Amino acid sequence: MIDFTVAICTYNGENRISDVLEKLRECIKDTINQKQKISWEIIIIDNNSNDNTAKIIKKYQSEWDENYPIKYFFEARQGLAFARKCAIKKAQSELIGFLDDDNLPFPNWVTAAYTFGKSHPKVGAYGGQSHGIFEVTPPPNFERVATFFALKKAEKAFCYNEKYKSVYQRLYPAGAGIVIRKQAWLESVPETVCLPQTAEDLEMLSHIRNNGWEIWFIPEMEIEHKIYKYRLEKDYLIKFFRSNGLTRYQTRMLNYSQWQKPLVIPFYLINDLKKIIVHLLKYHSVFQTDIIAVGELNLLLSIFYNPIHNFWQYLRKSEKNILKLALSILKSQKIISAEPLRKIHRTEF
Repeated sequence: MIDFTVAICTYNGENRISDVLEKLRECIKDTINQKQKISWEIIIIDNNSNDNTAKIIKKYQSEWDENYPIKYFFEARQGLAFARKCAIKKAQSELIGFLDDDNLPFPNWVTAAYTFGKSHPKVGAYGGQSHGIFEVTPPPNFERVATFFALKKAEKAFCYNEKYKSVYQRLYPAGAGIVIRKQAWLESVPETVCLPQTAEDLEMLSHIRNNGWEIWFIPEMEIEHKIYKYRLEKDYLIKFFRSNGLTRYQTRMLNYSQWQKPLVIPFYLINDLKKIIVHLLKYHSVFQTDIIAVGELNLLLSIFYNPIHNFWQYLRKSEKNILKLALSILKSQKIISAEPLRKIHRTEF
């Protein structure tokens, strides 16, 4: 019987995957030294890589002399959500600890993760501390946005359900190094996710929490998270924060029933506009030199624009559907011939 699964999701990780596996060797030594023996496995989900990732993993498999096996699976559908679904399906244990290929677990990470999960059966997901390893020195004021890079430090354990009760301020652990209970995922997470990769973790954890499971932070679980140089450059930061902002409306609405959504949107718009004004007044004089302030401004602007954009998309989609329905009715009644109908269908709306 397998007690715990470590799932590594990787894309073109030929230069990173070896570091993760070497750190897991240290985790093996730690679990062997524990009084309570833990039987665990390592599964690697290759998310459609086109480099030498598969070759490197196969080499590790052939030379791996540990009692904890490395298993390789290929997921052709691109995206972290698909890779994680594959891991959930292939894992043989109830507790699944997810690592990205730039996450380096501390030696006690597996032990701490399994011990907590086993003793807390009502917990559906839990994460721990994530310390940044920076390829270059981060820009000034980076600490203001560190959580967006899956970095978090805290000394005490806490339950997110209790600490962040309000739907207006629901925070969750970072996806890097998170542990998911398979039952919680299968009962809560829909087959098709709605949000892009920048918000997949928020969507997943929202579904798990809304289904009655607890979400926790455990400081004993620690990883190091590599932050590469390109992720701290201005162009990347602007694009990164815009992408995050353009998912905020959807993540917010996950916490509301259908009838509540039209009522709360105006309050969010007013509050978001207020934040933009405050940010402009506070940082307008440093936008030329402070790339973190520029990134935050792009985040706030995208958050404000997000519900407006979604409403506009909804109207366009409704217009297309109504027009198609009308054309179908006209065709069925032979009011319009097939050739003009095909021309209209080819028209860009």
